[in-house]
Amino acid sequence: MNTEVELLILRHQLKVLKRQVGSRPQLRRRDRLFMAAIAGSFLGRGGRRSWSARKTLLRWHRELVRWKWTFRRRSAAGRPPIADEVRDLIVRMGMDNPRWGCLRIRGELAKLGIRVSATKIRTVLRTNGLGPAPRGDAPTWREFLRSQAEGILALDFFTVETITLATMYVLFAIHLGPRRVRVLGVTTNPDSAWVWQQAAT
Repeated sequence: MNTEVELLILRHQLKVLKRQVGSRPQLRRRDRLFMAAIAGSFLGRGGRRSWSARKTLLRWHRELVRWKWTFRRRSAAGRPPIADEVRDLIVRMGMDNPRWGCLRIRGELAKLGIRVSATKIRTVLRTNGLGPAPRGDAPTWREFLRSQAEGILALDFFTVETITLATMYVLFAIHLGPRRVRVLGVTTNPDSAWVWQQAAT
């Protein structure tokens, strides 16, 4: 049966339903997911291209992905904020000791019985205009990266949601010098062993 004829029949059926119910039919999330899955599984690539409801299905899929990632969390996210006295101490240590990095400052704070992550220390230093060690007359972080860009690779992940809302993790590398991107691998369960294996190939 021709696709245009099928669409005419479906539109007419919807008009009949609308006359009977008196309002637009309300679709549940599971209805949308089912229709999106059916459209992806049983229609050929050409059929999906010519199907007028494709944009609606893609919009439903985006809504499902948004719903999946914005559910209410039971516990408060993130670490608790650090005290102002500790923040001032981190800034003072960074200013008085320009050759100390985040790990060294973290170690010195641990000797005083104060537990703060190196990431938090780095954030506090950056917020107060103090870059990574060594600070002072040494080149800035941006200048260092620019001079070493030809030999630096940056690795990261981005995610892709499948039609069944399974999350696929894509590992990719960026060569900072020529700014080339290369996809290294795709998995549903990334762990350190898998990352090392992909990076080594």
